[in-house]
Amino acid sequence: MTTPTNDVAPPADTEKSKLKQRITGPLLFLFILGDVLGAEIYALMGVLSKEVGGTLWAPLALALVLALLTAGSYAELVTKYPKAGGAAIFARRAFKSQIISFIVGLSMLAAGVTSAAGLAIAFAGQYLKTFLDVPTIPTAMVFLVLVAALNARGISESFKSNLVMTVIEVSGLVIVIACVGLMLGGGGGGVSRVTQFPAESSPGLAILGGAIIAYYSFVGFETSTNVAEEVRDPSKVYPRALFGALLVAGVVYVLVGLASAIALLAEKLSASSGPLLAVVGASGVGVPQWGLSSYRCISVSGCGRTAGR
Repeated sequence: MTTPTNDVAPPADTEKSKLKQRITGPLLFLFILGDVLGAEIYALMGVLSKEVGGTLWAPLALALVLALLTAGSYAELVTKYPKAGGAAIFARRAFKSQIISFIVGLSMLAAGVTSAAGLAIAFAGQYLKTFLDVPTIPTAMVFLVLVAALNARGISESFKSNLVMTVIEVSGLVIVIACVGLMLGGGGGGVSRVTQFPAESSPGLAILGGAIIAYYSFVGFETSTNVAEEVRDPSKVYPRALFGALLVAGVVYVLVGLASAIALLAEKLSASSGPLLAVVGASGVGVPQWGLSSYRCISVSGCGRTAGR
């Protein structure tokens, strides 16, 4: 009597990984936080003020809840299938189809290429020209080559650069909040504006409409699924890093929303092409405009590096 053997090969996503697991919990947390805290926040307050007036914090808080619900799905899937490939792997496991997995993977690749190209042009054009008058397209191409070289060098080097950029991104937003805090301490600002809606608007619909816009300031965390295979103990580390990063980003965004409403009227916020620059200017604190512009420039370059992964 012979013992039956199992001749069926294991699925590709259950085989032992050839990638080095060098990403720790703190590095993953900062990677996701850097993804979420992008350059969009520097223009978001102006757009939101048209929808909700001075109640900027409400749609941001609702958008955080929606982002956490979405993140729950990613956390569940990554803990089950911690493989590089993210959405393509999930689609293959769900539909048992290589074609669908290929289409999803190709769509994610196309989105990443488009995002990286757009951010590179924004970096080389609108933001870098604040400091250097350089041709946009050639500079954008050089930027993309440098990002590709950094990513090709290795995951450890890429994450270390992300650590530096994330700290700078967070510190830029903290400066905005601190400036308005000093403004309040000096008796300035208008705290009552944080509960004011535009005239003849429905508060509920205004918050919902604003949350739809604000939700896009939280996206970016989904790219972290692509590095799940390089995370140490992903079943424990990934959910903690993901939810922790989103909560920290949400708190920062809400505080920025409160600071923006306190510092400026909604009409002035919506009319400004650089609302956070206007907020810092209105606070009366002597922060040079080029300083905050440099933070915005670094935010764009950090997003471009992430999109390149």
